Amino acid sequence: MAPRHDAVAPSQHASAMAALIRPANRSDAALLPDIERSAAELFRTVPALAWIADDDVLSPEVHLRFIAAGTAWVAADDTGKARGFLSAERFGHALHIWELAVHRDWQGQGCGRALVTQAIAHARRQQLSIVTLTTFRDLAWNGPFYRRLGFEAIEDEALDERLAAILEHERELGLPVHLRCAMRLTLDMPRSGTDAAPPASP
Repeated sequence: MAPRHDAVAPSQHASAMAALIRPANRSDAALLPDIERSAAELFRTVPALAWIADDDVLSPEVHLRFIAAGTAWVAADDTGKARGFLSAERFGHALHIWELAVHRDWQGQGCGRALVTQAIAHARRQQLSIVTLTTFRDLAWNGPFYRRLGFEAIEDEALDERLAAILEHERELGLPVHLRCAMRLTLDMPRSGTDAAPPASP
């Protein structure tokens, strides 16, 4: 599984267009690559990273795998059409976010924040301990965006084997890893006696 590039501009004002966050379904899969391509246009504003706008995107087949696992969500407009998505995958007690993308016409409306919030809520319901991702450390819509949501950068010496392997694969794909970082959000462990859902199968 190739690591992805987050492409969602930070929200700077109240949402002008309400979006419904819902689990992605099979009929969404064919639409999501175009959303990712649209979202990636934001990288053209950074000359050194403009090539990412033309990089490969997740295929419908890969999206179907995340959808089947129940770890993909979309931000849908009032007609039900997907305008943004988040794709994640479970690794043991971690939920890893592979891709967050919002169509450029819907960026800055809070869809990205809402999608990440949904993924975090899912991880809590499954009694997972952390949510992880890799991203650009200093791009406004990457590292700083996630820090506002409570994520912390993981320094090299604290990386586990899984995240180190993801960053190494990113290097092999040509990403400037000196500008990248892994991040995590540590979740509160559920208290005994709660009605939290049982952990999902790995």
